[in-house]
Amino acid sequence: MLPQNQTQTQTEDTRRIGEHPPPIIGVEVRERSRSRKHWVILAIVLLVVAALLMWGIWSRVSASTALRAETAQAALPAVSVVSPKQTAPAQEIILPGNVQPFITSPIYARTNGYLRKWYFDIGAHVKKGQLLAVIETPEVDQQLEQSLSNLNTAKANLALSEITKNRYQGLLNSNAVSQQDADNASGTYNANKAIVEANQANVKQLQALQSFEKIYAPFDGIVTARNTDIGDLINSGSSSSVKTDLFHIAQPGKLRVYVNVPEEYSQGIKTGMTADLSLAEFPGRKFQGKLVRTSEDINVTTRTLLIEIDVDNPTGTLLTGSYAEVHLAVPTQASTFLLPVNALLFRSEGLRVGIVKDGKVALTAVTPGHDFGNQIEIVAGLKADDQVIINPPDSIVSGQQVQIVQATLPGDMK
Repeated sequence: MLPQNQTQTQTEDTRRIGEHPPPIIGVEVRERSRSRKHWVILAIVLLVVAALLMWGIWSRVSASTALRAETAQAALPAVSVVSPKQTAPAQEIILPGNVQPFITSPIYARTNGYLRKWYFDIGAHVKKGQLLAVIETPEVDQQLEQSLSNLNTAKANLALSEITKNRYQGLLNSNAVSQQDADNASGTYNANKAIVEANQANVKQLQALQSFEKIYAPFDGIVTARNTDIGDLINSGSSSSVKTDLFHIAQPGKLRVYVNVPEEYSQGIKTGMTADLSLAEFPGRKFQGKLVRTSEDINVTTRTLLIEIDVDNPTGTLLTGSYAEVHLAVPTQASTFLLPVNALLFRSEGLRVGIVKDGKVALTAVTPGHDFGNQIEIVAGLKADDQVIINPPDSIVSGQQVQIVQATLPGDMK
């Protein structure tokens, strides 16, 4: 038998053992828990590393794809395009015009002499039949006096020959004279009669020349030039010597404006059209005229059609000889378009433009119309929704892929 104290001690030890596990079991549990944590951390690290690796690979692949796309895009030629601008039904053209009076005339002398007096200077308004100037013609006056004297002599001879003829006729009836004498008397009478008529004609001619001493206005108008003065030698307009135009008279109540229209617009020019005139001395103001006639002929030298526009000028506001800009609204074809001139391609097969369709170039034949300098009219070969390449390279061909970098609307085209 164990002593009582030893038994008690064993009992207490057994109780302690039941209450707390042996120390070696707790160490194993802790080791297992620590091992699981290590694996979790390792797994997390591996996942992070894998994620970083995948992200790096994906970013490289994306960058490579983007680079290839950008490289392919950059390899395409870049072009700028514009949409054709449709022209208006009536196109206004501006042409230079010369303003001239409806009636204008230089006034020449019809007789030789010296200017005695003039009555009107430049700017004077004269009426038809008013006396403008008087010319002294002493030679004509002397010739007229001589012609009158000759006429009187011829009339006296005619009267005497008439008496002689009548007398011989009476004597012939009584057989007092021969038939020959009567015929001679009758012939002398007829000759003297012809001399009188000739002298009368000469007198009338000299009287007409004498009447030309006075210069009259041929129509109502304004004296625009006076090219002579008192005492000047005047040569008649009918002589072969240098002619002296004494005055210039113009009728400015209605003006004629002559315009040379280029041949390409000639088919749109019709009699009865209205035209507006603008002059530098009247800024912002327009004067309306009417197209009254055309030459119906293209000048082979200038390739233009001459037209006349009449403008009423009752107050004399417009001065004759002025330079005017004539605005004409010429009808155009409704299907025509305007393009910048730098969109044209001059090829051996003809005029072409480059049109972008589905990213590819299509070279299209076009028919040009009027040339406006920086723009040109296209009458055939274009549609309103076409995208036309501006400044196309000479090497461009149909079917070539291009990229559009700038598109211009029709309203933005200058």
